[in-house]
Amino acid sequence: MVTPLATDALLKYIALAGPTASGKTAAALAIAREHDVEIISVDSALVYRGMDIGTAKPSASERAAVPHHLIDIRDPLQAYSAADFVRDAQGLIADIHARGRLPLLVGGTMLYFKALTVGIDAMPKADPVLRAAIEAQARAKGWAALHAELARVDPVTAQRLHPADSQRIQRALEVFRASGQPFSSFHKHAAGVRAGSSAGPLLISLEPMDRAWLHQRIAERFDAMLAAGLVDEVKALRARGDLHADLPSMRCVGYRQTWEALDGLWPMAELRDKGIFATRQLAKRQLTWLRSMPARQTVACDAPDALQQVLALVRTFVTGRA
Repeated sequence: MVTPLATDALLKYIALAGPTASGKTAAALAIAREHDVEIISVDSALVYRGMDIGTAKPSASERAAVPHHLIDIRDPLQAYSAADFVRDAQGLIADIHARGRLPLLVGGTMLYFKALTVGIDAMPKADPVLRAAIEAQARAKGWAALHAELARVDPVTAQRLHPADSQRIQRALEVFRASGQPFSSFHKHAAGVRAGSSAGPLLISLEPMDRAWLHQRIAERFDAMLAAGLVDEVKALRARGDLHADLPSMRCVGYRQTWEALDGLWPMAELRDKGIFATRQLAKRQLTWLRSMPARQTVACDAPDALQQVLALVRTFVTGRA
């Protein structure tokens, strides 16, 4: 089991979470202008080198303005797990505090946040044989059929997954077939100090009041990625010759849809719609995760004074921890 941080370490960081396109980067930089922070990325896609456009990676100027960590630390061929994140984040939190600065964790990979704050039980590692069998079954029956199978053996996990979320359905079935235990059971036994409690960190959650506002921002951001050269970025990754569509890196939203379009699974003209739809689904899953964290401090990211609310929460936390 990956254990949560000790209580004394939990006191020493702020977490800023939210769905994709909710304004986390802008809020983090505003916090950095007021406080001496270092940012720890909580994003399973930003860890990969050579994947800049489709991950909306912070710009060179943004990274120069405030130290960033856990960005560009893996080749796309390599895996990076929640356990890896917890190990790295725990070390960074201690190091940043030792430098007299405040750790600011920013991102949208909710499993990482949960693993850090409450721990996560160790689960079976990826099994290529099981994975290949599940993929063959999916080709024959479709992912909706496998989602129905998952609902029978692990209804808790199936309820939070879209029937087309092949990556997570595959992993959940793989874990069940390898261990005989539902994927959800590996998250039930962890115990730790909750964010937002009297002994925990500050967890600020950016959540829209109007889902249409978020959808518009998602569309605008994906259009900007396409204009910036997302397709060429994926072409360059494919040209390496050692990457394939089933790698976790290439399953990231935007990359997966672009890869499949380049494979001819659908016309390139449909890429925009496919990418926006997948990003909306990701945002929906992120919001579901966030709403399961009752101790979070929620800020409506589409409110006119959202940034001011975030800064006020941080000021209160910083003053209170002194």
